[in-house]
Amino acid sequence: MRLRALLETDALGLRLLGGDDELDRTVRGVMTTDLRDPSRYLSGGELVLTGLAWRRDASDSEPFVRILAGAGVAGLAAGEAELGDIPADLVEACVQHRLPLFAVNETVAFATITEHVVRQVSGERAGDLAAVVDRHRRLMTSGPAGGGPEVVLDLLTSDLDLRAWVLSPTGRQIAGAGAPLPGPLGAALAGHHLAATRTGRRGPYRAAVAGSTYSLFPIRNAGRGAVPAARDVRESVLSDWLLAVEADASDWPAARLDLLQGVTQLIAVERDRRDAARTVRRRLAQEVLELVQAGAAPAEIAARLRVAAPVLLPGLGAAPQWQVVVARVDWTAPGTAGGAGVPGDIAGGPVAQALLEEILVDPAVSGPDSADRIAVAHTGEEAIALVPLPAVPASLPETAGGPTDNAANADDHDPDHAANAAGTAEAPETGKGPEAGKASPTDEAPAQDPALHADALLASVREPLSAGLADDGRLTLGVSAAVHSAEGLRGALEEARHARRVAAARPGRVCAAGHHELASHVLLLPFVPDDVRRAFTARLLDPLRDYDRRHRAELIETLEAFLDCDGSWTRCAARLHLHVNTLRYRVGRIEQLTGRDLSRLEDKLDFFLALRMS
Repeated sequence: MRLRALLETDALGLRLLGGDDELDRTVRGVMTTDLRDPSRYLSGGELVLTGLAWRRDASDSEPFVRILAGAGVAGLAAGEAELGDIPADLVEACVQHRLPLFAVNETVAFATITEHVVRQVSGERAGDLAAVVDRHRRLMTSGPAGGGPEVVLDLLTSDLDLRAWVLSPTGRQIAGAGAPLPGPLGAALAGHHLAATRTGRRGPYRAAVAGSTYSLFPIRNAGRGAVPAARDVRESVLSDWLLAVEADASDWPAARLDLLQGVTQLIAVERDRRDAARTVRRRLAQEVLELVQAGAAPAEIAARLRVAAPVLLPGLGAAPQWQVVVARVDWTAPGTAGGAGVPGDIAGGPVAQALLEEILVDPAVSGPDSADRIAVAHTGEEAIALVPLPAVPASLPETAGGPTDNAANADDHDPDHAANAAGTAEAPETGKGPEAGKASPTDEAPAQDPALHADALLASVREPLSAGLADDGRLTLGVSAAVHSAEGLRGALEEARHARRVAAARPGRVCAAGHHELASHVLLLPFVPDDVRRAFTARLLDPLRDYDRRHRAELIETLEAFLDCDGSWTRCAARLHLHVNTLRYRVGRIEQLTGRDLSRLEDKLDFFLALRMS
């Protein structure tokens, strides 16, 4: 039964003090308590009756209400017999934790309310109990081991006449019964789900989109890696699936809601199974990333790539090209009611990893198969994707050389050429994912460039992700050019990181930049061969590093500051908190050790490039 029905029953003597927007909560039982911590006796869905004997002063109210809200009770009814009016601190605590609060008239016994609730709940359950048991049995035998989520959703359609879809956090359809859900509709539903989750509301969430009403059920990770229920919601909001049902669940009986919760648990098991399968691809990406960042020999990196290619591009043996995508999720303020905490409490790397795995999936492809070619590692606060590309058609210009992608300039002159070079920005669904180069049946042009492009990656996911990031989250993403060999991966990684920094300098919650947006040395440096890079930086910087290790002279730090200050002695001295004469002594030592003259533009430029490449 619903809380609203209790309020409408005059004989119960209930008066609503707060929570009028939560009256559609389902009551599954009733409990009377005056314990300060009754959590061990609560299982969720109860109407809690209390005489307030637990309250000694105003400071007791918030902890008591927090315990009830954490246990998932439906509402709290406080008797007026003990204290008369209900204390304002209790009302305030219930508002804070979004817990409906009722005052019970002193003339009404708690036993009267208990008897009424038990009678109503038992009657509702009895009418449909046999059918629910039968459906649960069929759902369990038709779960992941017997055909996956599609079988479960088919049963919902055949037994309950409910159309339902499993959606990713960006609205991509993972499973469904009957006709596929249109992409824009899926994105809109995902946006409603993420926004409701960030407010801390309990599901299912009601959403009215395109003239229809949908109920959105969260699908929580239920495996061994599941995060405890008290987690910060921001740790999972951008990775959890949802079940979208074309119906209004606000007037459903408890038995039907229980059934749908069982469906979400079955789908969660399937999600856990697919996450476990993704572990292999994550490990491959992590191994390659560690080799690249450690400056390993290209031959060693190439050997790892030969292992990764058959996993990520089955049937092609080795990938002729690779791209690197770097993503970062930053939280800038404490969360809302559902996600209290400070920004430093959330590890950004795993959040960005799960999100990047979703973003790189072609939105035009439903189901999990297209995600099987995504390999994403994370290091620190970054997520880094290693994306293999099929061969570029001979009719298309190669992008492997780095500064040959003129898509940005082409937009200004030749719209048709721009669409082709950017993976058809007008049709983002064909410009995203490793298979994005496949032309549609109505396309008269030859196969398009399969390379990833920053704008197309985010075109279909910007709206739902912005809802999930809310006011305190930000996603920035950078995309490298394609490279042909292992030797170019380090440059591609640096290029993607530079591009992400360009994106971070832009306004907006969801921003991306590609390699063609980089300029000057930022574009050129990533494609300097590793052996040239190492020799150049060693010749200029190793003498300074050796001297710093022996004497703690901070020559490298001084050199960086001197160049950042454009050679200004006074500004550099002020930045380093040094006397100008001390700064001149350090610069003189740098020139003596390296044989260079920092008054010459050429030598300044060499030092600048060496520091950027080190």
